[in-house]
Amino acid sequence: MRVLSGIQPTGNLHLGNYLGAIRNWVKMQDEMPAMAAKADMAKPDKNADSQCFFFLADMHSITVHEERAQRLKNVREMAAALIAAGIAPDRSVLFNQARVPAHAELAWLLNGTARIGWLNRMTQFKDKAGKNREGASVGLFVYPVLQAADVLLYQATHVPVGEDQKQHLELTRDVATKFNTDFGVDLFTLPEPIIPKETARIMSLRDGSAKMSKSDPSDMSRINLTDDDDAISGKVRKAKTDPEPLPDTFEQLAGRPEAANLVGIFAALTGEKADSICARFAGQGFGAFKPALAEVLVESLRPIRQRFEQLKADDAALDAILLKGAARASAAAEPTLRAAYDAMGLMR
Repeated sequence: MRVLSGIQPTGNLHLGNYLGAIRNWVKMQDEMPAMAAKADMAKPDKNADSQCFFFLADMHSITVHEERAQRLKNVREMAAALIAAGIAPDRSVLFNQARVPAHAELAWLLNGTARIGWLNRMTQFKDKAGKNREGASVGLFVYPVLQAADVLLYQATHVPVGEDQKQHLELTRDVATKFNTDFGVDLFTLPEPIIPKETARIMSLRDGSAKMSKSDPSDMSRINLTDDDDAISGKVRKAKTDPEPLPDTFEQLAGRPEAANLVGIFAALTGEKADSICARFAGQGFGAFKPALAEVLVESLRPIRQRFEQLKADDAALDAILLKGAARASAAAEPTLRAAYDAMGLMR
């Protein structure tokens, strides 16, 4: 069993990243032996050991212009944040994409298989390009082909995805199927999605209908994993709510998105059922609930922040970790890339 997932190094991780994805990565890393034993492997003879691959998608990040120094800083700090959150480089393969040229090579080979019609249907391109479609970079348009290469290169059997990434995984499967069929090979594994049942959907502290995002211009809309105790408490205190007290059950928060979001964050951090939280604070306003939530957030995130501050201060150590991970990733990717070249009749 091979699990693969990536994240763009475009700024600090926030609470939504952590509860929505990173915490599940750590759980998958920790449970990999048991998951592998239970998995119904479609292709058990790929000579692939069971492990997790987590990468910093710095090649994907070039669709948006960024200065050299800032991109280097972002990659190192994202690596530090992932390690601080629990990703262990000795147990998972942690690397940045640009250090493994096989990603770019396979993406170019797969551009011959992917179809313009498939890419035209990708909603993420439409959303990001907006009305300036002609002014968007070619990289943004073929972004899903590089994503397909990221996955197929490692014979990944499972990919953690959210609702907004399902379409990309479906395209990956389409590309893999067409390549295998066109060239009469059984090369690429068709990856299956992993959608953890307990994945938390964390919304903005300023707008309960919008996801928490690092692109939001207001820093008050999110809890950054780098925020200190006072900043976290201040953001929770000023988080948008409503004047109504908390009800007896979570279901009764329907139509109150900001209130539901704060209760959901409390539940995600503590593991307590949302109904139990509502029952405990039933009849009380947010003047009583917010201090309790702030305390939970501060105590949960402080160890991550402290570890992050230690790690990010040592560029050489972070580079060494990423180089070691890239060497492991390159070794794992080489057989697939070599077979793809051979299947297409290309000499390498």
